[in-house]
Amino acid sequence: MEEDLFQLKQLPVVKFRRTGESSRSDEDGISGEHEVQIEGVRTELEPVELGDGAAVPKEFANPTDDTFMVEDAVEAIGFGKFQWKLSVITGLAWANAMEMMILSILAPQLHCEWRLPSWKVALLTSVVFVGMMSSSTLWGNISDQYGRKTGLKISVLWTLYYGILSGFAPIYSWILVLRGLVGFGIGGVPQSVTLYAEFLPMKARAKCILLIEVFWALGTVFEVLLAVVVMPTLGWRWLLILSALPLLLFALLCFWLPESARYDVLSGNQEKALATLKRIATENGAPMPLGKLVVSRQEDRGKMRDLFTPHFRWTTLLLWFIWFSNAFSYYGLVLLTTEFFQAGDVCSISSRRQEVKAKCSLTCEYLTEEDYTDLLWTTLSEFPGVLVTLWIIDRIGRKKTMALSFLVFSFCSLLLFLCVGRNVLTVLLFIARAFISGGFQAAYVYTPEVYPTATRALGLGTCSGMARVGALITPFIAQVMLESSVYLTLLVYSGCCLLAALASCFLPIETKGRGLQESSHKEWGQEMVGKGSHSPG
Repeated sequence: MEEDLFQLKQLPVVKFRRTGESSRSDEDGISGEHEVQIEGVRTELEPVELGDGAAVPKEFANPTDDTFMVEDAVEAIGFGKFQWKLSVITGLAWANAMEMMILSILAPQLHCEWRLPSWKVALLTSVVFVGMMSSSTLWGNISDQYGRKTGLKISVLWTLYYGILSGFAPIYSWILVLRGLVGFGIGGVPQSVTLYAEFLPMKARAKCILLIEVFWALGTVFEVLLAVVVMPTLGWRWLLILSALPLLLFALLCFWLPESARYDVLSGNQEKALATLKRIATENGAPMPLGKLVVSRQEDRGKMRDLFTPHFRWTTLLLWFIWFSNAFSYYGLVLLTTEFFQAGDVCSISSRRQEVKAKCSLTCEYLTEEDYTDLLWTTLSEFPGVLVTLWIIDRIGRKKTMALSFLVFSFCSLLLFLCVGRNVLTVLLFIARAFISGGFQAAYVYTPEVYPTATRALGLGTCSGMARVGALITPFIAQVMLESSVYLTLLVYSGCCLLAALASCFLPIETKGRGLQESSHKEWGQEMVGKGSHSPG
């Protein structure tokens, strides 16, 4: 007996640490550490440090937890082959920018070919935004109720079908209705960001979502290059059909896409969520966390009232204004750029507008090679915006990035009051577009991060809908008000962006370094605040 007692005294202290949530967490104490000590010699465990972004070794992959959440699994598995494939496929859906860019090419062509008056040409553009505005919230609700993959697949197939069909439109009324239906489908394509964000680990999320936005810029560049080749030979009908190619490719590949594991967990589909996570772990060559996957089922998903609970009310209202201001300023700048370049400088804009008004509304001017070149160079300003936002968003945070983008745009707008020459005008417009597009991209990062899984798609959908309201209103400022006063027009855009910068600063939640919340029944951050931000106590 004495020998046994002597041997027990020689045993070291064994210390365990919980890294995730457990059903016994309320009884286990605050720190999550538990000691089993037998009197004798204390031996401390040596910590194992991992480099930035290093995978967790298999022998240390959540060894003592009996439960884990989807967030734990996504962080443990990390970024790998699966996310690279997902980036390309999601990017193909995001290249629907071709369907937007085609408006600036199609309008003057139909104006000449069908002898359309100016108001009918303008209506052709407006009807696409009306379709997007009316459908964005609906697609968000579908994605929250029936799954991200379901909503995205239906919206892409819808856009593809009516996009190709519009190439066969015999008369104006047909193409007007069909382009409106294309806009209705495009309203659901931003849900690709929701699906994409839910598979990304915390450290890679902002960078990856921003890089997905590159596909938008690539889509617009490809559309201009396609128009240069197709328009002189095959005509606008073939351009409409060929512009649907990225969506056709996405439709063929989308069957590879899994449903979001976060959505499956929230809808009570534990086995499906676990199978998806195991598939990702296998493709990435990373270990799965040990234990049982926690299911937090929530039936009432995608409810508008959840966007206005005390925790999200101010966030929702401020985000709506931020998205409205982004689209209002972005598309306004696109319209103003054409007017300023054709006038030569800001001071000559009023006299030129009077000359244009004196012309017949049926005056026909086809796009020239120089026009296509200008369109291409203007579009290329999107890339510096991505790079700047990519560099600062994880350094200063999402809120400050959006605020900075709005402030730079506002400052550049005010500098146009100085009646600058053509070269300085080009530089100011280039910088303004780079930063306002960067602010738009930062909003696409922040919005899916701030809302819980139960309302994430709906939150993004309503914000996207408010952006289309801004896009619908901006022609009345950039074109109608411009006829009265160029300075008042610039003041409206500058003032709107100043207010949007303030709204960005007043957002209650900064999502930098935080995980995605699952249920809307818990306070923000209650479930997962990045592993790196836990304090020792």
